[in-house]
Amino acid sequence: MGSHQPASQTTPSTVPRLVVVWCPDWSVVAAGASPLEPAAVLHANRVIARTPAAAAAGVRQGHRRREAQRICPTLRIIDHDPARDGREFEAAVRSVAQMVPRLESTEPGSLTFLARGPSRYFGGEHEMAVRVTQLVRDAAPRACVGIGIADGRFTAGVAARHSAEQSAPAPIVIDSGPAATRAYLAQLPVSTLREVGGIAADAVDLLRRLGLHRLGDLAALPAPDVLARFGPVGAFAHRIASGGDDRPPGTATPPPDLLVSLTFDDPVHMLDPLVFATKQLAQQLHGLLAADGRVCTRLAVLAETEHSERSEHLWYRPNGLSVAAIVERVRWQLDGWIQQPGGLSSGVVLLRLTPDEVCSDDGNQLGFWGGRSEADEWAARAVARVAGLIGEQQVFVPARRGGRQPSDAYSWVSVDQADVTEPTERLAVADMPWPGQLPAPSPATVMPEAVPAEVFDAAGRVVRVNGRGALSADPAAVSVQGRSAEAITGWAGPWPIDERWWDTQQHRRMARFQFTTERGSALLAVVEHQQWWVTAVYS
Repeated sequence: MGSHQPASQTTPSTVPRLVVVWCPDWSVVAAGASPLEPAAVLHANRVIARTPAAAAAGVRQGHRRREAQRICPTLRIIDHDPARDGREFEAAVRSVAQMVPRLESTEPGSLTFLARGPSRYFGGEHEMAVRVTQLVRDAAPRACVGIGIADGRFTAGVAARHSAEQSAPAPIVIDSGPAATRAYLAQLPVSTLREVGGIAADAVDLLRRLGLHRLGDLAALPAPDVLARFGPVGAFAHRIASGGDDRPPGTATPPPDLLVSLTFDDPVHMLDPLVFATKQLAQQLHGLLAADGRVCTRLAVLAETEHSERSEHLWYRPNGLSVAAIVERVRWQLDGWIQQPGGLSSGVVLLRLTPDEVCSDDGNQLGFWGGRSEADEWAARAVARVAGLIGEQQVFVPARRGGRQPSDAYSWVSVDQADVTEPTERLAVADMPWPGQLPAPSPATVMPEAVPAEVFDAAGRVVRVNGRGALSADPAAVSVQGRSAEAITGWAGPWPIDERWWDTQQHRRMARFQFTTERGSALLAVVEHQQWWVTAVYS
């Protein structure tokens, strides 16, 4: 527990007193993996959650698949499924909602609520935290539960993570007041700004390279100087490192009459019609806010049945909730609510979306080169219309997955699992390169299935490549699918790959080449087991 100061020395704080409940590695808990089984959930080919057994073996969040399997050969890989995570976490939300009327969720595995009312009812903050811990553990017995209580979302979030990292997790309560908050944060590394505060990694790295290794080092600088040197991002980082208000800049409380709702004449019992109706409401709300130059950062979602059964959550996203983000979170909420033990006694008759906090839109200007363009906006609207006609799970968009081969780098995901309004996030290149990845530029067309080919030397013999990547002769001509051979005017390679060498069933060893031909073609060719294939075309 955090240290407590005498009441006479405690300075009142204008920052709200919050409770953060955090369940680390929630994705692997939601997947039903046993804590004693080495297992990990991967997203974009990186570990985002792992069981205690995998953690004990050395698997860490951020490890690539190959690195994690090298450390723990028996590791079981589980696909990332946000809908499953949200659905399973709904049981914990309902359990805590028995004692806290307004719960705020940022993502599955995390809850936030005001400490003042519940702490008074249960006789103190620590007593309240113990009760909440028990409720979450009853709903999710396999989950590790960390609880932090402090002034502000950032400090409480840090305390919750420290609570969960203890060998015997116990609530951590930080005394109220700016002095106690600053003292708690001062010795923490600046990487905490990225891990909990959402500050961009490059901004945090810049602070570190300038010698600001602790939050206290940043907080000690004059605020005007930080703003002048680092801009609004630096000013926000300085404010939360100093224990100040951690709300996004420009936030405000919307008018009380700003809401959208839909009443069903016939009670709705199925999830898909409710999600479709939610999309219409979300688009309507987004249009109302956009007309005023604002976005919703905290949204109250209410669903009510014919027999007055209710599900009400607060959803929070510091950079604003897009239409797709609203629909995704409402799907999580309703799916878990409808599928709760015993189900609902009647169908849903009311859906209501009420903004609880709004902030100024970022005002992203459509750029001439790169970034978001008007064509992106048209494409997003077209995808939304098609999804409304035939269903979200029938429409697919590309999303980056990561891989050494062009065919592995991206995969198709349904619209309900992607934010089509932010293609830069969905298609962004990973911060760290893939070892063995092909150099830029990327191919223009990737073959659905590799096409057989033959590569000949100047004497007309088939070019062979040994296990070390050495060629029997320089490539002189290439024939694709039995067509007449084209002369090769330039080539590069080989780029060898030796994947999954520890698995005799899935071991692959190949070499890749780039060819340009006399007819102007540019090909990506692969040789595996002395068989040539064309896998992609550059032009």
